[in-house]
Amino acid sequence: MTRFPTRIVCLTEESVETLYLLGQGDRIVGVSGYAVRPPEARQKPRVSAYLNARYDRIEALQPDLVLAFSDLQADLGAELVRRGLPVVTFNQRSVAEILQTIRMTGALVGCQHEAERLAERLSADLENVRESAARFPRRLRAFFEEWDDPLISGIRWVEELVAIAGADPVFPELRDAKLGRERIVDPAEAARRDPEVIFASWCGKRVKKETIRGRPGWDRVAAVRDDRIYEVKSTYILQPGPASLTEGVRQIHARLAAVHGLDVDPRLIPEDIVRP
Repeated sequence: MTRFPTRIVCLTEESVETLYLLGQGDRIVGVSGYAVRPPEARQKPRVSAYLNARYDRIEALQPDLVLAFSDLQADLGAELVRRGLPVVTFNQRSVAEILQTIRMTGALVGCQHEAERLAERLSADLENVRESAARFPRRLRAFFEEWDDPLISGIRWVEELVAIAGADPVFPELRDAKLGRERIVDPAEAARRDPEVIFASWCGKRVKKETIRGRPGWDRVAAVRDDRIYEVKSTYILQPGPASLTEGVRQIHARLAAVHGLDVDPRLIPEDIVRP
């Protein structure tokens, strides 16, 4: 038996990207259907969605490690454990916990030093974004919506990244709420807080600006009035891993810089920004 796992199934996309960044993509034998980073991960067998999995197919791959995320995949993990498979379920909800999870993933596969370097590089990148945002003449009020009906504000790591990018979330009191149902907000209250910019990522569903503009009373919201509604693809911001700490925060920062009429630091230019 080898010292570390060599056949790994990843039930969410952030663990896939982390392993590839650690140079361990060859150990992955099965991925979530949502895995898109890096592009070569799309060639791996797809064995799960987010809330369901093909258990028999996972068993057939004979994994010596299954990586999962959060209470939302608790039932998937429990079933795989009952089938005799080793499962590690992470539950990171903040930027600090994302970095810790990267370090833990590295330790699980015998790449602790590489994981530490990756975490340090990601931390340095975030500091570069923070320093760039310090140029802004002021911090805009921002609302990040994770779902449209019911209206759900951003999870903690998203709200933290919005702040790092240079804006102030309009629901700071909800940043520690872990569950989506704990972050449901009244659209009228969101309008009352008058965000100057709106970022939306509807968990994989295409964002419809007309839905946002059409909410009662939202025609008076600054972000709607000034046409500052921006989509950030969920694969870049709603997965608690490297993509959020790189492409996700850079997209938000680039939008904010444009509102202020400032250029983006060349180091921080996003790879794939969704145009209005």
